[in-house]
Amino acid sequence: MNTALRHHWDAVYRTRADTQTSWHCAHLDTSLRLLDALGLDAGAPVIDVGGGRSTFVDDLLARGLREVSVLDVAGEALAQARARLGASAAQVHWIAGDATTVELPAAHFAAWHDRAVFHFLVDADARRRYATTLACTVRPGGHAIIATFAPDGPERCSGLPVRRYDAAALAADFTPAFSLVAAERDLHRTPAGGEQAFTYVLLRRAGA
Repeated sequence: MNTALRHHWDAVYRTRADTQTSWHCAHLDTSLRLLDALGLDAGAPVIDVGGGRSTFVDDLLARGLREVSVLDVAGEALAQARARLGASAAQVHWIAGDATTVELPAAHFAAWHDRAVFHFLVDADARRRYATTLACTVRPGGHAIIATFAPDGPERCSGLPVRRYDAAALAADFTPAFSLVAAERDLHRTPAGGEQAFTYVLLRRAGA
Protein backbone atom coordinates (compact mmCIF):
# COMPACT_ATOMS: atom_id res chain seq x y z
CA MET A 1 0.00 0.00 0.00
CA ASN A 2 1.18 3.54 -0.74
CA THR A 3 2.03 4.79 2.75
CA ALA A 4 2.03 8.47 1.83
CA LEU A 5 -1.41 8.11 0.25
CA ARG A 6 -2.75 6.28 3.28
CA HIS A 7 -1.43 8.99 5.61
CA HIS A 8 -2.94 11.71 3.42
CA TRP A 9 -6.44 10.22 3.46
CA ASP A 10 -6.27 9.18 7.11
CA ALA A 11 -5.53 12.81 7.96
CA VAL A 12 -8.43 14.04 5.81
CA TYR A 13 -10.92 11.77 7.56
CA ARG A 14 -9.44 12.43 10.98
CA THR A 15 -9.63 16.22 10.72
CA ARG A 16 -12.69 16.91 8.55
CA ALA A 17 -16.34 16.23 9.26
CA ASP A 18 -18.62 15.00 6.48
CA THR A 19 -19.85 18.50 5.72
CA GLN A 20 -16.25 19.70 5.37
CA THR A 21 -15.52 17.33 2.47
CA SER A 22 -16.65 18.40 -0.99
CA TRP A 23 -17.66 14.90 -2.11
CA HIS A 24 -20.13 14.28 0.70
CA CYS A 25 -23.82 13.75 0.02
CA ALA A 26 -26.45 12.06 2.14
CA HIS A 27 -27.06 9.28 -0.40
CA LEU A 28 -25.38 8.39 -3.70
CA ASP A 29 -28.62 8.50 -5.64
CA THR A 30 -27.13 8.14 -9.13
CA SER A 31 -25.00 5.17 -8.08
CA LEU A 32 -27.93 3.53 -6.33
CA ARG A 33 -30.21 3.96 -9.32
CA LEU A 34 -27.66 2.35 -11.64
CA LEU A 35 -27.12 -0.48 -9.16
CA ASP A 36 -30.85 -1.08 -8.68
CA ALA A 37 -31.27 -1.42 -12.45
CA LEU A 38 -28.99 -4.48 -12.38
CA GLY A 39 -31.58 -6.47 -10.45
CA LEU A 40 -29.03 -8.24 -8.26
CA ASP A 41 -30.16 -11.00 -5.96
CA ALA A 42 -29.49 -10.72 -2.24
CA GLY A 43 -26.45 -12.99 -2.35
CA ALA A 44 -24.67 -11.15 -5.18
CA PRO A 45 -21.22 -9.94 -4.04
CA VAL A 46 -20.85 -6.16 -4.32
CA ILE A 47 -17.78 -4.06 -3.54
CA ASP A 48 -17.64 -0.31 -2.90
CA VAL A 49 -14.14 0.85 -3.87
CA GLY A 50 -13.00 3.98 -2.06
CA GLY A 51 -16.12 3.71 0.08
CA GLY A 52 -14.61 5.71 2.93
CA ARG A 53 -17.36 6.69 5.34
CA SER A 54 -19.98 7.00 2.57
CA THR A 55 -23.53 5.88 3.30
CA PHE A 56 -23.49 3.72 0.16
CA VAL A 57 -22.80 0.67 2.33
CA ASP A 58 -25.78 1.52 4.56
CA ASP A 59 -28.02 1.67 1.51
CA LEU A 60 -26.71 -1.63 0.16
CA LEU A 61 -27.51 -3.35 3.45
CA ALA A 62 -30.93 -1.69 3.52
CA ARG A 63 -31.60 -3.30 0.12
CA GLY A 64 -31.00 -6.71 1.64
CA LEU A 65 -27.64 -7.40 0.02
CA ARG A 66 -25.72 -9.91 2.12
CA GLU A 67 -22.28 -9.99 0.46
CA VAL A 68 -21.03 -6.41 0.73
CA SER A 69 -17.38 -5.34 0.80
CA VAL A 70 -15.92 -1.86 1.32
CA LEU A 71 -12.36 -1.11 0.20
CA ASP A 72 -10.50 2.05 1.11
CA VAL A 73 -6.88 3.11 1.50
CA ALA A 74 -7.82 5.07 4.65
CA GLY A 75 -8.26 2.82 7.65
CA GLU A 76 -9.54 5.86 9.55
CA ALA A 77 -12.47 6.20 7.15
CA LEU A 78 -13.34 2.53 7.47
CA ALA A 79 -13.22 2.76 11.26
CA GLN A 80 -15.64 5.69 11.21
CA ALA A 81 -18.01 3.86 8.87
CA ARG A 82 -17.95 0.78 11.08
CA ALA A 83 -18.69 2.88 14.14
CA ARG A 84 -21.65 4.52 12.38
CA LEU A 85 -23.12 1.16 11.38
CA GLY A 86 -22.81 -0.31 14.84
CA ALA A 87 -23.84 -3.97 14.99
CA SER A 88 -24.60 -3.98 11.24
CA ALA A 89 -20.87 -3.49 10.53
CA ALA A 90 -20.36 -7.20 11.17
CA GLN A 91 -22.29 -7.92 7.94
CA VAL A 92 -19.66 -6.11 5.85
CA HIS A 93 -16.21 -7.21 4.64
CA TRP A 94 -13.92 -4.26 5.43
CA ILE A 95 -10.73 -4.10 3.36
CA ALA A 96 -7.96 -1.58 4.03
CA GLY A 97 -6.03 -1.40 0.77
CA ASP A 98 -5.12 0.35 -2.46
CA ALA A 99 -7.31 -0.50 -5.45
CA THR A 100 -4.22 -0.67 -7.69
CA THR A 101 -2.41 -3.30 -5.62
CA VAL A 102 -4.96 -5.06 -3.40
CA GLU A 103 -5.48 -8.82 -3.77
CA LEU A 104 -9.14 -9.71 -4.21
CA PRO A 105 -10.81 -13.03 -5.13
CA ALA A 106 -10.84 -13.84 -8.83
CA ALA A 107 -14.08 -13.59 -10.86
CA HIS A 108 -15.99 -12.95 -7.65
CA PHE A 109 -17.90 -9.67 -7.69
CA ALA A 110 -21.22 -9.22 -9.44
CA ALA A 111 -20.89 -5.44 -9.11
CA TRP A 112 -17.98 -3.05 -8.51
CA HIS A 113 -18.74 0.53 -7.50
CA ASP A 114 -16.23 3.39 -7.53
CA ARG A 115 -17.26 6.99 -7.09
CA ALA A 116 -14.12 9.10 -7.41
CA VAL A 117 -11.16 6.80 -6.83
CA PHE A 118 -10.18 6.25 -10.46
CA HIS A 119 -9.87 9.95 -11.25
CA PHE A 120 -7.03 10.24 -8.70
CA LEU A 121 -4.93 7.84 -10.77
CA VAL A 122 -2.93 10.33 -12.81
CA ASP A 123 -0.16 7.79 -13.44
CA ALA A 124 -0.78 5.57 -16.47
CA ASP A 125 0.72 2.50 -14.79
CA ALA A 126 -1.60 2.91 -11.80
CA ARG A 127 -4.57 3.07 -14.16
CA ARG A 128 -3.45 -0.13 -15.87
CA ARG A 129 -3.09 -1.92 -12.53
CA TYR A 130 -6.56 -0.75 -11.49
CA ALA A 131 -8.06 -1.96 -14.78
CA THR A 132 -6.32 -5.33 -14.38
CA THR A 133 -7.68 -5.74 -10.85
CA LEU A 134 -11.16 -4.82 -12.06
CA ALA A 135 -11.05 -7.32 -14.92
CA CYS A 136 -9.71 -10.09 -12.69
CA THR A 137 -12.18 -9.69 -9.86
CA VAL A 138 -15.50 -8.93 -11.58
CA ARG A 139 -17.16 -12.13 -12.77
CA PRO A 140 -18.03 -12.60 -16.46
CA GLY A 141 -21.33 -10.85 -17.08
CA GLY A 142 -20.82 -8.72 -13.97
CA HIS A 143 -20.86 -4.93 -13.92
CA ALA A 144 -18.83 -1.92 -12.82
CA ILE A 145 -20.18 1.51 -11.96
CA ILE A 146 -17.39 4.08 -12.14
CA ALA A 147 -17.70 7.82 -11.61
CA THR A 148 -15.03 10.48 -12.14
CA PHE A 149 -14.96 14.22 -12.54
CA ALA A 150 -16.28 15.27 -15.94
CA PRO A 151 -14.21 17.40 -18.36
CA ASP A 152 -15.66 20.54 -16.78
CA GLY A 153 -15.25 19.23 -13.24
CA PRO A 154 -12.56 20.19 -10.72
CA GLU A 155 -8.90 19.74 -11.60
CA ARG A 156 -7.93 18.93 -8.01
CA CYS A 157 -9.57 17.39 -4.95
CA SER A 158 -8.31 17.39 -1.37
CA GLY A 159 -5.03 18.87 -2.53
CA LEU A 160 -4.40 16.14 -5.13
CA PRO A 161 -4.52 16.37 -8.94
CA VAL A 162 -7.16 14.38 -10.82
CA ARG A 163 -7.86 13.25 -14.40
CA ARG A 164 -11.19 14.29 -15.89
CA TYR A 165 -13.15 12.12 -18.31
CA ASP A 166 -16.03 12.06 -20.69
CA ALA A 167 -17.87 8.75 -20.97
CA ALA A 168 -16.04 7.51 -24.07
CA ALA A 169 -12.59 8.17 -22.62
CA LEU A 170 -13.50 6.60 -19.28
CA ALA A 171 -14.94 3.44 -20.85
CA ALA A 172 -11.92 3.16 -23.14
CA ASP A 173 -9.60 2.59 -20.17
CA PHE A 174 -11.41 -0.69 -19.47
CA THR A 175 -11.74 -2.21 -22.94
CA PRO A 176 -11.75 -4.92 -24.15
CA ALA A 177 -12.55 -6.61 -20.84
CA PHE A 178 -15.58 -4.33 -20.35
CA SER A 179 -18.10 -2.78 -22.70
CA LEU A 180 -20.07 0.40 -22.11
CA VAL A 181 -23.72 -0.21 -21.19
CA ALA A 182 -24.81 3.27 -20.14
CA ALA A 183 -23.38 6.68 -19.29
CA GLU A 184 -24.66 9.84 -17.71
CA ARG A 185 -23.63 13.16 -16.31
CA ASP A 186 -24.31 14.09 -12.71
CA LEU A 187 -24.07 17.50 -11.07
CA HIS A 188 -23.11 17.01 -7.45
CA ARG A 189 -23.91 19.85 -5.08
CA THR A 190 -21.20 20.11 -2.43
CA PRO A 191 -21.96 20.81 1.23
CA ALA A 192 -20.60 24.34 0.65
CA GLY A 193 -23.16 24.91 -2.11
CA GLY A 194 -20.92 24.56 -5.16
CA GLU A 195 -21.41 22.20 -8.09
CA GLN A 196 -19.11 19.45 -9.34
CA ALA A 197 -19.72 17.72 -12.67
CA PHE A 198 -19.28 13.93 -12.70
CA THR A 199 -19.21 11.38 -15.50
CA TYR A 200 -20.79 8.02 -14.68
CA VAL A 201 -20.36 4.86 -16.72
CA LEU A 202 -21.99 1.47 -16.31
CA LEU A 203 -19.73 -1.24 -17.75
CA ARG A 204 -20.35 -4.93 -18.37
CA ARG A 205 -17.67 -7.60 -18.02
CA ALA A 206 -17.20 -9.67 -21.15
CA GLY A 207 -18.21 -13.30 -20.93
CA ALA A 208 -21.31 -15.12 -19.73
